[in-house]
Formats: sequence, structure tokens, C-alpha cells
Amino acid sequence: MSTITTSDGTEIFYKDWGSGQPIVFSHGWPLSADDWDNQMLFFLSHGYRVIAHDRRGHGRSTQTGDGHDMDHYADDLAAVTEALDLRDAVHIGHSTGGGEVVRYLGRHGQSRVARAVLMSAVPPLMVRTPDNPGGLPKDVFDDLQTQLAANRSQFYRDVASGPFYGFNRPGVTPSEPIIANWWRQGMMGGAKAQYDGVVAFSQTDFTEDLLKITIPVLVMHGDDDQIVPYADSGPLTAKLLQNGTLHTYEGYPHGMPTTHAETINADILAFLRS
Repeated sequence: MSTITTSDGTEIFYKDWGSGQPIVFSHGWPLSADDWDNQMLFFLSHGYRVIAHDRRGHGRSTQTGDGHDMDHYADDLAAVTEALDLRDAVHIGHSTGGGEVVRYLGRHGQSRVARAVLMSAVPPLMVRTPDNPGGLPKDVFDDLQTQLAANRSQFYRDVASGPFYGFNRPGVTPSEPIIANWWRQGMMGGAKAQYDGVVAFSQTDFTEDLLKITIPVLVMHGDDDQIVPYADSGPLTAKLLQNGTLHTYEGYPHGMPTTHAETINADILAFLRS
């Protein structure tokens, strides 16, 4: 397997296919680089070099007991880009991966990056605070951790078969292969990393990171996202960015890169070529 070793000894697994301008994919919680298979094959066929890594504690990367916070995630992403000497890169992040991309740009700068795409992403801040009254109550995230600790396998099955892909909506037919693939990726990772990751994606405030970003950023969000609610995420992120463009998808769920891959891929390609 292809891996790089970070400064604290964590091995980060990555895929690196093709040549051309690099596109780097950061996956959502609690998944792995495999969640990007559709996008990687699509952009590879259009002449791009595609790279995706498993976040620490997830997939095939080291199941570390600590370091499950956005600063470490961003530093690990920086270690991958530096080890592969990626330049003029496009960074695409879904959900928690969108937070990872934003923190990477805010923490490590934009010298290696040309553009970014934030898809169903967690910034600016998910949890409700006095300064973020539209956020979700902390109890929501505490409950996620409780369910994970009690029966991770059943919890992941419930998330995948319900709100993540909108399979709980009237008239939507659940896809067993999609559900099974989500469950498979989740169970590959470490419970400790995924438990701590709930705090990382829900309680990290990305406002200052967003304000630093000057490169073009496409913000893609479905207005029926049941995981990262639309009103307190995509529109607010686009407003904080200096060069952000919001694209709202009517009725699309959180997992729209999978359920609506054809549309999502085409819109990202158009953004890259614009």
C-alpha cells in the first residue's frame, strides 16, 4: 500500500492515479478514500491526476488513539501534498473533508492550491453557540457518540439507510449496495477516531480559516441535507469566502456525490474549466 508517515509516526494511506493537474479528495466522516471512487475514475478519464487519502484512524491509515482534530487532519493533508510535491492542485472536500480542506488552507496557506470545492461541508460551524444560533444543539452530537459507543455497526447501518442519502424520504428507494458500501467503509476505521471525530466536525469554528482564503471556491450543498443542514452551512460559508460561489441543489441529500454523481461531477468539471 502507498503510505506517508507524519511527524508523529502516523501512517496515512493514499491513492494516486494518473497525471496532469492534481485533484486531491478529502472524505467525510466516518468513511475512507473509497467514497471518492466515482469521482476519481471520472476525473482520471478527463486527464487529471487524482489523489485521495484515508484520514488518520479511518480506512487503512493508522488507528491512532489521539490526534483526531481538525489541526491534525489539516497537517496530515499537508504532509501528503508535500510528500507528493503537489502544486497547482484542486482540493475537494465532502462533509468533514470540507472542514479539513478549509483548515488546511487556513493553516498551511494556498501556495500549492489553485482552486477548492466544498461539498455538503461542515463549515463555518455546526454546533449551536451564542454566536451561531442557527446551529444544532450539542445534544445532537452527544447522541451520535452515545449510539456509536453502544453499537457502532447498527448505528452506521441506520445512518446509511436513512438520512445520509435521503433514503428515509417518501418516494426514495434505498440502494442496498450504497448502504453496504457506506457501512463497510465505516467499520474499516477505528471506533476511537470516529468517536472523537464527532467533536472535530461539529465543534470546530472555521470562520477565521474561511476569511483567509482568496482562491476560487465552489460551495455545493443540497437543500435537503439532513446531516449538515443547508441554511447554517453552505450560504454562510459562501458569504465568508472572498471568492466563493454557492451552488444550491434542490432536494439533494448529504451524500449527493454518490446519489447524484453525474450532475455533481459535471458541475465540478465545469468549475475547473471556467
